[in-house]
Amino acid sequence: MSENVKNFMHYLWYSEQDGVITIGINEEGLEDITEINSIDLPQEQDEIDADSPIGTLDSDDGQLDIFSPVKGTVIEVNSQVLENPEIILEDSYEEGWLLRIETTEELEDDDLDEDEDDEDDDLYDEEDEDSEED
Repeated sequence: MSENVKNFMHYLWYSEQDGVITIGINEEGLEDITEINSIDLPQEQDEIDADSPIGTLDSDDGQLDIFSPVKGTVIEVNSQVLENPEIILEDSYEEGWLLRIETTEELEDDDLDEDEDDEDDDLYDEEDEDSEED
């Protein structure tokens, strides 16, 4: 697994290289899944928006929406996972990546890491205190 992999939405990962974002499902997202029934991904050349569902994974643990951290164009869909979704369970970071998106947006790590800070209640406590002072 590459060192520049970052998590977002708690259960997804992405890596960026030369303006191309690769997206997959991380260990947390696969934690309760033992079988993947199907996966639905956008087509190559589809324009997608950040923070909107772009696909779904249907598993024995329910449906998982797939999002993109950026707006862009789908330049590659991993046909291997479409044919055999179990690859995601076997190797979600190397062989089991989902799709690649070309973007012109700059990735803002602060925005993407916010989700991981949800467990840190201090963030919300500070915001509550600020609104009380107004």
